[in-house]
Parts: sequence; structure tokens; C-alpha cells
Amino acid sequence: MRILVAGGARVDAGKTTFSTGLVARTDAVGYKPRAGNDYWFDHDDFRTATADGRLYGKDARKLAAASDVPVEPEDVNPVHRLWRPSPGSASGLLGRDDREFLVDRVGDGYVVNGTVDIPRAVRDALPLADAPRVSSIAEFNDCMAERHLPAQRALCDEVAAADRAVVESYADVARPFRAIDPDAVAVVEPGRVRVYDGDRYGKGCAVASGGPDAGQLEERVGDVTDLVDPATEAPLPPLSADARADPKSVADAYDHAYDAVLATAFE
Repeated sequence: MRILVAGGARVDAGKTTFSTGLVARTDAVGYKPRAGNDYWFDHDDFRTATADGRLYGKDARKLAAASDVPVEPEDVNPVHRLWRPSPGSASGLLGRDDREFLVDRVGDGYVVNGTVDIPRAVRDALPLADAPRVSSIAEFNDCMAERHLPAQRALCDEVAAADRAVVESYADVARPFRAIDPDAVAVVEPGRVRVYDGDRYGKGCAVASGGPDAGQLEERVGDVTDLVDPATEAPLPPLSADARADPKSVADAYDHAYDAVLATAFE
């Protein structure tokens, strides 16, 4: 059983809360293929991880903690990016005009943005001395091919072999893997979840991308859901902070929604 959880809204869609509850409900392992956080806005999370010389975010930490087997955040999240706000109006290495990437953790290694001044706290906390530094898009693309893609493929193989897997996508990206069609897809947004048949959702992704030769690497959730009707949907009531922090409490509160997801997965 493989369930994909995607977000209908880019910010605060509720994907991780929904995913941890689903992991607890199904005794699955929760995966986050890619993740990132901000050195400025998520500084407490940065300090928590780097206190042990590590780099991960709270989403991966929550998914690992909720999983049925002992796993570390890095086990379920092989690629993590640390951002910070970009000063001024110039775009950074990756073409963003509001933030710039500092370092990527890929597996147990790192890739450093060679065009920015890395904060001392980052340099002191992480083993960056021998990490490759990229200073152009071409260099970054080469590094992606050498490091990022193998890490993602390895996780994809692990998810494909798992008995029960819940995979949380990132931002408003429709699917983190093209090689796996999930049994069901839960598109979460504040107040509701829309549930899709995995095969139909995969076909919608293929159409949204323009086909295998179109060159688009990531489909957006809205582009896919405009093309595919959900099998069903269910309301999601708001939860207190204490309830959101406890996967079993989430599983109880969203029991009706998980019933809908599992019915679609096994129909």
C-alpha cells in the first residue's frame, strides 16, 4: 500500500499533520523525499537539528517519529535544503528573488552554495569543509545528477518495496516520484481532503506535464486536480496544537477521512 499526500495550498496546507495521522492509522512508514526550511524563519528547527551536527526539518522529524519502525529523519528525507531570505531584489543562484539556498543535505553529505556567505552558525555546526561548492546553474545541475538524483532513486526503490508507505510531497508539487503510481492520493487543504484514485491521478500528472518529452519536471497540484475528478472528499476539522502533535490523536480525529483514503486505495 502506497498513499501519496499532496497539498492543495502551497503554505500550511496541513500535509504533515494529515500524513502523521495516516502513518499512525496504517502502521506505515512516512516519507518526505524532499524538504527544506529557512535559516531565518525556522531558526529554532535549525538549532534543534544542528545541535547534533545534523540538518533536517520538523516535517521529516514528525514523520520519522510517527513511523511503525525505528527510522531517523534523514532516513525518510534524503534531500533537505536550507534557505534564507535573499537581501535586495536580485535573484539568487536558483533564480529566486525572495530567498537563496545555503546548503543542501544529500544523504549524509552536503552541497554548498558558493555564491553566498554561509552564516558562521551553519559553518560551525555542519561538516562543510570537504563539501562541493557550486557557483553556477551548470555546476548545480551536474551536482544534482551526481548526488541528488541517485539519493531520490534509492528512496523511490525503498518506497516501492515497502509494505505500507505514506509519502508526503512538498510545497504544491503534485508528485515527488514519476516511477511510482500510488494506490490513492490525498490532496489536503485547510478544511477538507480530496481523495483520488492513484492511476487516474497519475494520468492527470502525465497530461499536466505535457507528456514525457515536454521537459517539465514537476507538475503542480492545481494543474492536475483541474483535470481529474476526486473519488470522494471529506471534511477536516481544525485541531489544537496538542492534538496535531500526537499522531494517534490526529488518527482519531480524521478517522472518517482515512476511511475514505483506504477505501479508494483498495477498491
